[in-house]
Amino acid sequence: METRVHLPDSEPPATIREVVSALKKQKLPASHDKQSWGDWINFEGKQTVISIESINGLTTSATIEEAEGEDTTFTQIIAAFRKLGWHGEDEDGPYPL
Repeated sequence: METRVHLPDSEPPATIREVVSALKKQKLPASHDKQSWGDWINFEGKQTVISIESINGLTTSATIEEAEGEDTTFTQIIAAFRKLGWHGEDEDGPYPL
C-alpha cells in the first residue's frame, strides 16, 4: 500500500536529514539511500520503504510504500511525519496525519 505525505504549502522545505532524524526518534533503523534515480529511506530488516522527493537535500513530499505485515513500522513512520507537521494526501485531498 502506498501513502503520500507532504508538507503544507505554507511551510518551508525540510531536509532529508531532519526526516531521517525524526524516524530514528521513533526507534526506526532509518537510513538515506541516494541513487541516480531518486532518494529512498530504507529501514534495516524491513521491506517498507519511503521514496522521498528531494532537490538539493530539501524535501516537501514523499511516498511511503508499506510492506504487508509491517503495520507497526507504518504507524511509527506516520508518527514521525506527524511530529514534523506533514499531512497525508489521497484522492479527496490533503488531511492531517
